[in-house]
Amino acid sequence: MCGFSSIMNNDIRASDYVLYYIPFSVRAIGSPYWIVSIKIAHPYKGSRFDCGSGVGVVRSEETVLLNQWNHVVLFRHRWDAWLQLNGARHAQGRSKGLFSRITFREPVFIGGAGNTTNVAGKLPIQEGFRGCIRHLEINDHIYNFGLEPGGEAVKGFGIEECTADRCSRVPCQHGGKCLTGPDSAVCLCPLGFSGDLCEIRVDLQVPAFNGSSHLRYRGLGEEALTWLDLEITLKPNSPDGLVVYNGHRGDGYGDFMALYLADGYVEFAYNLGTGVAILTSRYRISLGEWHKVRISRTGRLAMLFVDNQPWTETTAPGAFTQLSLPQNLFLGGVANFGGVSTQVRIRTSFVGCVQAVRINGRQVSILAEALGGANVDNCPHPCVAKPCGEDGECVPEMDYFTCRCKPGYRDQACARGPPSFNGVNSYLYFNDARTLDSLMADPITLNVRFKSGSSDGLLLWLNNGLGGGFLSVGLERGNLVLRFSNREEEVVVVHNNTSVHDNLWHRVKAVRDGGTGLLIVDNGPAITHQAVAVWRRPRPSPPDEEGLFVGGMPHDALLRTSYRAGIRGCVADVVVNADYHLRLVGDRDRNVHECDS
Repeated sequence: MCGFSSIMNNDIRASDYVLYYIPFSVRAIGSPYWIVSIKIAHPYKGSRFDCGSGVGVVRSEETVLLNQWNHVVLFRHRWDAWLQLNGARHAQGRSKGLFSRITFREPVFIGGAGNTTNVAGKLPIQEGFRGCIRHLEINDHIYNFGLEPGGEAVKGFGIEECTADRCSRVPCQHGGKCLTGPDSAVCLCPLGFSGDLCEIRVDLQVPAFNGSSHLRYRGLGEEALTWLDLEITLKPNSPDGLVVYNGHRGDGYGDFMALYLADGYVEFAYNLGTGVAILTSRYRISLGEWHKVRISRTGRLAMLFVDNQPWTETTAPGAFTQLSLPQNLFLGGVANFGGVSTQVRIRTSFVGCVQAVRINGRQVSILAEALGGANVDNCPHPCVAKPCGEDGECVPEMDYFTCRCKPGYRDQACARGPPSFNGVNSYLYFNDARTLDSLMADPITLNVRFKSGSSDGLLLWLNNGLGGGFLSVGLERGNLVLRFSNREEEVVVVHNNTSVHDNLWHRVKAVRDGGTGLLIVDNGPAITHQAVAVWRRPRPSPPDEEGLFVGGMPHDALLRTSYRAGIRGCVADVVVNADYHLRLVGDRDRNVHECDS
């Protein structure tokens, strides 16, 4: 008798239900041609057949898609057989010996071997299949899984209704793939789309990863044979997650390098073929903040640098010194952890943002060079608002950015020169609906790039029209000061660590969060203040109009504030809440000129 089986090895994880076995009374004869649609939770697929004189094995090169529907086609003719998984390249195999005919005297079993005779010892597994099967076709016959007389199944054991086909109620758009969990179905969106159904087109600027995301690139190949210098700027939102992975083989064996977070520590693991070496940062890194990580490896020696922490180093075991990485490189996670070395102890993907990657001294175009990806969205960053216009590239720098402009453009926004203010009745005014909606938020974050040669002057004034509520940023005796009203009191934050009236460009981040204020200048330390000052002078009574004044305000209104003049200088950027960039051409402007540089 010649036996024929479709198998998976026994490292099985729970799926939606267990289909143990169904013996069918219908017998398959001749040269079988199988078409199977299955949903499984294990990475490898293969088939074995024996015509009485030796076992033939066919094994797919690709891994199955975990918790997704997979399509398997299997064909045998005499000694030869081929297997195709999900439309990929055919895998071929051949049985041993002289016999080539097939004779089936047992029923067809699905999901398990049942009490089939002469099988023990011929299969590399002992457990039944865990998962769902929704279509089985053998030699043009489509099997009905129902019990007789309505169906073809003689009997069954341990079978439940499959709940995995929730995807029929989740119509993923734009090529999105549906994934099911214990209680729900979600869409895995291709690069450039987001939303519950992948219905939102996303103009990606700074990628954000949500734990089910990844970007895929050409592998390093021989670029990392002897030395590797990897730099990455990232902002994590979870203490665990795989950030970068590149391996030698698709099954996780052999050489690899991996950068990941483990319990808040940064770790780098690599294997040159004779054992794994692991580097760990001295301290945990903070969540929700930008960090710079650098890996430097030469031969067996590797060093890890994280921000300003003391660096760490290690040496790989054994005598091998080269690192071969022909497989794809993954950023932010992987498509399938079955292809990740088991020596990488983190089995979850990164959650957070990545804004810069440099490999061996070359800046990687994170989005332009990606071969593919899934579930990647935009990080809340000023670059999302395209502050550099259509003629410039926004280059993120931690919480801020610079513009890389085409030749002939002068200002930071790759347009005409930024506005210049002379201090007296010189201002821009914004009161359009979109600006007002952005400015009325709480908390609110304002990012400003400016330069001034005067030690005093109003930079920004926001009037929210709610009982005289206001927010202002300005220079007072050379110090940068944030003021805002909180009920019947005034919150004052004074930043005196950095001189900002030196006629040089500076970046300022001002935050109001309830009764707390914060100021950051040029990526320096944050100055915060939660104490509230009771009004000791007449309360400001600025203009009645809601809106934002930049550079100053009308002179008669200015005299009712803490200031007597606007700034003498230029303002290049005003970004609200990281995603709304003001075009510095107001609805009303007065005495505004073009900045010289």
